[in-house]
This record gives sequence, C-alpha cells and structure tokens, in this order.
Amino acid sequence: MSTWEATGVGSHPGEDHFEAIRVVFGEVPGLPYLPELPARGVGADMIGRTAGLLVELPVEVQPSGWRLTDRPGRDHQRAVDHLRRDLDGLEEVGHDYSGPLKLQVCGPWTLAGSIELKHGDKMLSDPGAVRDLTDSLAQGVADHCADVRRRLPGVTEIVLQLDEPGLPGVLAGTVPTASGFGRLAAVEEWRVEESMRSFDAPIVHCCAPSVPFDVLRRAGVRGVSVDAALLRRRDDDSVGEAVEAGLRFLLGVVPGRDTRLPGVGVVAKPALELWRRLGFAPDRLAEQVVLTPACGLAGASPAYARAALAACRKAAQVLREDPEAGSQRGER
Repeated sequence: MSTWEATGVGSHPGEDHFEAIRVVFGEVPGLPYLPELPARGVGADMIGRTAGLLVELPVEVQPSGWRLTDRPGRDHQRAVDHLRRDLDGLEEVGHDYSGPLKLQVCGPWTLAGSIELKHGDKMLSDPGAVRDLTDSLAQGVADHCADVRRRLPGVTEIVLQLDEPGLPGVLAGTVPTASGFGRLAAVEEWRVEESMRSFDAPIVHCCAPSVPFDVLRRAGVRGVSVDAALLRRRDDDSVGEAVEAGLRFLLGVVPGRDTRLPGVGVVAKPALELWRRLGFAPDRLAEQVVLTPACGLAGASPAYARAALAACRKAAQVLREDPEAGSQRGER
C-alpha cells in the first residue's frame, strides 16, 4: 500500500484556478488534487460542477436550485467551461508530474437529494431516477478520469473521491422534500452499497456527523474521508473494522477556516489518539491514515489554505518517520 501522507478535501478560496493548482502541487505533492473554486458562481459549486459531468441528464438552475431539463442550456455550459479551464490549468501546471492524483465529484446520494425532477420532487424521491442518475454519473466520471489521464500521462493512479455530506440524512430519512414541508423516506442501506459499486473503488468524503462506516465498508470503498472532530467513541468499533478491512482514512485534523495553526504534534494528535485507542500497530498508521483539513477550504483566505495544507503535510511526515515521537510531541 503506497503512502499518501497528506492531501486536501477539494475546495479552495478565490477564482484563480492556476494559483490554486500551484498551491496544491507545491504543498501536498504526495497526493495532489484538482481544486474546486465555488466562488466563481453557478456551475463551479459542488452540485453544478458534478452535474456538468452527467451523461444525457442535463440540468439548469431554478429559484429552488438545480433541476433536470430537456436540453443543455447556459447553466450546464458554464459548468462544462469551468471544468475545462481547470483541466487546462492542471495540464499546464502538472505536465511533468508522476504519481497519484485525486479527483473529487459529488456522490450520487447527495446529488439526488439536491437535484429536482422536471416536474416534481427531488430525484431522491424516485428510486428509478436515482438509478439513472448513478449510471449517468458513473459514465461521466469514467470519461472525466480518461480525459485527465490523456492530459497527464504521468499519473500512476486516479484516486476518486465522492463527496457525500448528505448521505447520513439519506439513510436516516431527514432529507427535506422540494417543498420543505416534509421529509423523504429513508433509503435502504443495500441501495447505497449497490450504488457505490458503480464506481472504481472510491474514497467517500462525509463531513457530517454519523458517517455510515459499516455501509461504506460493505460497499467496498477504498477509503473514508472524515472530520476527526466529529468522530465519537461509539464509532470506534466500526472504524476499527474498516481499518482491519484495509480502508484508508483521510482524517481532517485542521479547521477549514482561518485560525492560528498549532505545531505539528498537536495537528497529528487526533490521528495518534485514534490509533492508540483502536490498538493498532504504530507502523500501520502512516500506511492507512492521510491527514487533511477538516473540510473544504473555500471559506478560508488563500494564505490560510496554503498554510493548512502545509501543516497537514508536515504532521504526516512526523507520523511516517516516528509515530512514537509524534505521540510525545502531541502530549506536550
């Protein structure tokens, strides 16, 4: 299992995609990623950016949000154009890069809970529509990954991250209807597991409480990305089973918004404490735990975004070189 050390969740502040890409390749060279810049507006947001990848499922923006439509229009084109510019920048900055690369897209369940049918409720309300959406997204993502491989032939593997902040609500039956007056029915776990198998061993990012670790493990994902501050002792058994199964944990250890960043020992402490609590050997820590910010960095300043990634990388190096020494630093 290759060591990834540190990476980011996905979003960055500002509108300068070249600068964001340069920051990523400079600060987390072990697992760089294509950053997202939602400040650019329609089509650069998480839902619109991913909707632009959908095959034969065009969308448009309505006052209530994104909705399926009959044919691609201006909103769809904006999303496509934003991504094309980002890929051009990625190709220019990373033309001689060799190694793994992470790509992020919104996962099918959060997408289904956000996009409305043409004349009705959210796609999540219709199991057939969710299946169509999952198939369309899987094909669009496969095409996207192939495009990146053509542009960057030195990429050794593409690490696909599905952003699923809405997944706990989908399973719990707390997603509001389009009107906002009701709640959509809870989705069976087996449906979520089946949908995840449509993608090539993704990492699932969920920055909400109650991450469904057992569901994701059974679905065969390769890893889970979570905010370390949201992990509770009741999660220990499920997290431990996931670690035993070989899943990677992308652990959010620094805030996603500006704050004073502590030293490397304090940054690494949540990972060390989790590992010690679970009782796993220290030498497995650097293999299976990757340090990240707690969530996206879109709400941070550019200077903080750079510093947060650098802090994750430096703390991860401590874990890799001497996890026991890192533990002692974290306790001081």
